[in-house]
Amino acid sequence: MGKGITSRAEDYSQWYNDLVIKADLAEYAAVRGCMVIKPYGYAIWERMQAVLDKKFKDTGHSNAYFPLFIPKSFFSKEASHVEGFATECAVVTHYRLKNDGHGNIIVDEDAKLEEELIVRPTSETIIWNTYRGWIESYRDLPILVNQWANVVRWEMRTRLFLRTTEFLWQEGHTAHATQEEAIEETEKMLHVYGDFVENYLGVPVIRGRKTENERFAGAIDTYCIEALMQDGKALQAGTSHFLGQNFAKAFDVKFTSREGKLEHVWATSWGVSTRLMGALVMAHSDDQGLVLPPMLAPIQVVIVPIFKTEEEKQAIDTFIDALSTELKGKNISVKYDDRDTQRPGYKFAEWELKGVPLRVAIGARDMQNGTVELARRDTQTKETVEQVGLGNRIEGLLTEIQENIFQKALNYRDSHITEVNSYEEFKEVLETKAGFISCHWDGTVETEKRIKEETKATIRCIPLDAKEEEGICIFTGKASTKRVLFAKAY
Repeated sequence: MGKGITSRAEDYSQWYNDLVIKADLAEYAAVRGCMVIKPYGYAIWERMQAVLDKKFKDTGHSNAYFPLFIPKSFFSKEASHVEGFATECAVVTHYRLKNDGHGNIIVDEDAKLEEELIVRPTSETIIWNTYRGWIESYRDLPILVNQWANVVRWEMRTRLFLRTTEFLWQEGHTAHATQEEAIEETEKMLHVYGDFVENYLGVPVIRGRKTENERFAGAIDTYCIEALMQDGKALQAGTSHFLGQNFAKAFDVKFTSREGKLEHVWATSWGVSTRLMGALVMAHSDDQGLVLPPMLAPIQVVIVPIFKTEEEKQAIDTFIDALSTELKGKNISVKYDDRDTQRPGYKFAEWELKGVPLRVAIGARDMQNGTVELARRDTQTKETVEQVGLGNRIEGLLTEIQENIFQKALNYRDSHITEVNSYEEFKEVLETKAGFISCHWDGTVETEKRIKEETKATIRCIPLDAKEEEGICIFTGKASTKRVLFAKAY
């Protein structure tokens, strides 16, 4: 099967696009900047959703749904929020079409909305307007709500999963009686995201805080998890925001405290999106196709029979029926590819491209010898093993593959964190090695912007585990007490 995938060394960006399309994850839609997530890609997203949804519910959150359309006036109530999203908003101005009498469909100019509607870029405004009717006293708090939804942010340059005009995500929106409780929630959800990305996607992340210049529009503080892709660029994998009382004040959301005082509510919001699909592809995959971690692979084990006669096929079928039942009892997803329209070699290449973690091949000779061939996608190694105890062997291998995928990504990430102490070093590493650059910064927005303008590198985060360390800013020479992480990013 001709894969037609550009190599990473030749053109990493084209490799990524080729792989997403060839592996049947997604394709560009007829609508500019939008994508169609194909069944195989959506199956991975569904697995992500299922895990995250359980984690949210285990931490006390409930799902709800809010309107796709937001009155334009809502955005003007929180100045920094509207400024942050103004250039990305899609606006609905009319509510009806008509025939112009010449066979053309046009907008009915008489059907203009009294107030324009913004297609949801994020939901803080509509949700906090709603919370005003839900909250009266401390007895109504906390509100711990999550929404699974689509959002629209009008992007000029798009890439499948990484940056599209419309994308899927979840957004948590919580309301609290105290500042301390809201900050605790913000940090808790950051670690929920971090644990999920590391333990399921197999992608190591650095947990940190955003600088003032990189914060979410309308937030007091933004926490993030940052991952490193195989081309040395960073990818923001999730964010959690402490919103303070900004939105409560903007929408007049108050509650009566235990002491009988009328106070504004404290807020958080947090979210991850289908960008995680991009992270999954770029962190692990190779020139042969996807490499999927078993915890998220829609198909964890594919079984390919090799036979010449119907009698041989029946014997293999009987064995595979029992094996499949055993594996499914261990919550392992299995695909028995017994199609008679494709040869085994074609099937091997197809499932390699789609990143199935483990392939089992079994033929007539294997049945005679009581063996099967196991092929790992992560290491591309094969071995012949006994059929006896095969279910346990496969279960153990999937755990091993998950751990190996993470460790490989971790080794790459850690070998691409470079400490520098001068601007010359900074620029040299940025061009020759890439990855995260750990250096001192003077804490000013002006310096951060100057470095970005000159190098296209941004401060990805101030790591939560950053140690106190006396130093000087690489750009201005001013005093600094902590290192931050710079990188070029998606």
